[in-house]
Amino acid sequence: MAEVQEKADSGKGGKKRSKKMSVHLDMTPMVDLAFLLLTFFMLTTTFSKPQTMEIQMPVKPETEEEQIALKASNAMTIILGENDRLFYYFGLGDPAENPEVVESDYSASGIRKVLLSPRIKSNEKMTVMIKPMEASRYKNVVDILDELKITDTRKFALVDMSDNDKQLIQQKTGQ
Repeated sequence: MAEVQEKADSGKGGKKRSKKMSVHLDMTPMVDLAFLLLTFFMLTTTFSKPQTMEIQMPVKPETEEEQIALKASNAMTIILGENDRLFYYFGLGDPAENPEVVESDYSASGIRKVLLSPRIKSNEKMTVMIKPMEASRYKNVVDILDELKITDTRKFALVDMSDNDKQLIQQKTGQ
């Protein structure tokens, strides 16, 4: 608590001066209150949990006969390139088919618009194959997985790049 202390008269004669009063403020209750509030907020807050995407991995088939072949009409390939570039084409990438490779981006008017197109949404057997290049970034893989989640695309797979895919990208970029 606060208390007022008066200085005692020294007993000397002379002019009477006003008494000087000094105030002493006891900070103990305020410190106690601060620590009580601090412990209250620490104990009542919840820490944010990291957000994760649950991916169910398919069981590896024991024999080649168990593996189901994918039709070209039910396939879309997304290639993640370097410098945040993204290419896609429909089909399996067979050079005989000569698929049209289109460059896009990760925006709502880019790959999301393609994933929401009737060509993909109307085909229940459509499988999206994601093929990251060696020079692509991890962020690009996360971004494309987010786009697949946003567009509610159920069938997708992370697949290694083939030589045909590399040739298609080289033809598209002219490198």
